[in-house]
Amino acid sequence: MAKETTVTLKGASGKIYSFDVFPWGTSFKPLGAVYTVLKKNSPNFSVQYIGETGDLSTRFDNHHKQGCFDRNGKTHIAVHLESSESARLAKEADLVASYNPGCNG
Repeated sequence: MAKETTVTLKGASGKIYSFDVFPWGTSFKPLGAVYTVLKKNSPNFSVQYIGETGDLSTRFDNHHKQGCFDRNGKTHIAVHLESSESARLAKEADLVASYNPGCNG
């Protein structure tokens, strides 16, 4: 995994989260994480979706929101590693409340 850059996202709580950004299609190890699907709008990124998973290595095979990602021109995935499921769920909810991404609807 070779990250391209890092982005910071701010939750509704005001907490800041750091994410490593990878090109779409990157293969990951089976790690727990909060993730966001991004579209690059040089030089920035727009957030399309925020989710969490216990296993990054399989999460994007036939993702239930794949159609939305494709329609919105996804280009990257950003990852914030987190092994605790309860912490992932809390961070995901905080970020979704802040960004209200189109594909989360």
